Amino acid sequence: MDTIASLFSFITTPVSWVIVQFHKLYGALFGDDTGWAWGLSIVSLVVLIRICLIPLFVKQIKSTRNMQVLQPKMKAIQERYKNDKQRQSEEMMKLYKETGTNPLSSCLPILAQSPFFFALYHVLSSIASGKTIGVIDQPLLDSARQAHIFGAPLAAKFMDSEEKVAALGASLTDVRVVTAIMIVMMSASQFFTQRQLMTKNVDLTVKTPYMQQQKMLMYIFPLIFAVMGINFPVGVLVYWLTTNVWTMGQQMYVINQNPTPGSKAQDQYLGRVLKGVTSHGQVRGRTRRKTVKAIVAKGPDRNDIERKFITGLSKLGLAAQEDGTVAKSEAAVTEAEGGAASKRQQPKRQTKAKRHTGATQPGAARDSESAEPGAKTSLEKRSASQDDKSKPAGKSASGSSRQAKSGQRKGPQRPKHPSKK
Repeated sequence: MDTIASLFSFITTPVSWVIVQFHKLYGALFGDDTGWAWGLSIVSLVVLIRICLIPLFVKQIKSTRNMQVLQPKMKAIQERYKNDKQRQSEEMMKLYKETGTNPLSSCLPILAQSPFFFALYHVLSSIASGKTIGVIDQPLLDSARQAHIFGAPLAAKFMDSEEKVAALGASLTDVRVVTAIMIVMMSASQFFTQRQLMTKNVDLTVKTPYMQQQKMLMYIFPLIFAVMGINFPVGVLVYWLTTNVWTMGQQMYVINQNPTPGSKAQDQYLGRVLKGVTSHGQVRGRTRRKTVKAIVAKGPDRNDIERKFITGLSKLGLAAQEDGTVAKSEAAVTEAEGGAASKRQQPKRQTKAKRHTGATQPGAARDSESAEPGAKTSLEKRSASQDDKSKPAGKSASGSSRQAKSGQRKGPQRPKHPSKK
């Protein structure tokens, strides 16, 4: 681990300088040698780094969403060219280029964070060893070694020996209890963040291997962090716990404000939008209007959740406009009222036994004539057709009927040739 951290030694000076500047601020409030001053300096370092990484985080969200949408197409390409790996790769790259998707974008925040993480690890390891590093000189080094967080020194680890912990002015029990609690919290926050992504912000109508892979990572990542956490100093655990909590809150905000189409989060979001329209009669907020505008632009390509939202607007007598607003629609009101009226006025269907009984009773015709005016016409037509059948048709009629039965053409026939008689 020290070898890996030494590769990022070029950034240890900037990281140590940022920590020292925050330490001056918090030291004036809590004291230079307190754990609050040094701990909050590390937390502030995380916040500063994550603010700088917000553009990369937005790219990560878009890339993850695009990857979810492309999963059915990717699966079709894999099945079509399963015996030609080169053609399969070419089609995959073509698909990425057409949709503007970069598979590596989902890893950008982690890759961008890694130099700062290893630099901080290198700084805290040097503090534990009593070595100056970056802009941390000997007085600052002595102050950092005296700083404790709930009785655990910043540079102490879960696997440190009792002698090493005693040299930092703490007990092994305090160090292990504090580090164990922080490791559990770090793993739990990682699990909850991934679970939130899988249960709320995934299109449930698409079942692909990508979803199974993400579900598996939801359980693997916390275990990896738990195993690695026993070798992290307390200061690094503070750093990693803070960045996990930040990621969880940031992701929660993105899911609530810009959910993936077809996901549970979109259903909840559009439900809130519809509730707001019901209360205020309009779409309030630029983000919500932008969402409604995108739904209108989709047209017939809307998913079930979006159709449900449009139907909800119609029941209110409103229609979504192309600019994302809503307006009163007479057609929507008429359609809603007409559908309700037709549903109320629809007569009940009689059973087969009742229909048969009504047809065989002598007074059924009179009852039906008085109850239903249209029934008389049907009975008259039926009796007229029966009378026509009962009339004698004569020779021509019988001849024509025999011709019809034998498949001959109706009408006058040409006389046969004398030679064919």
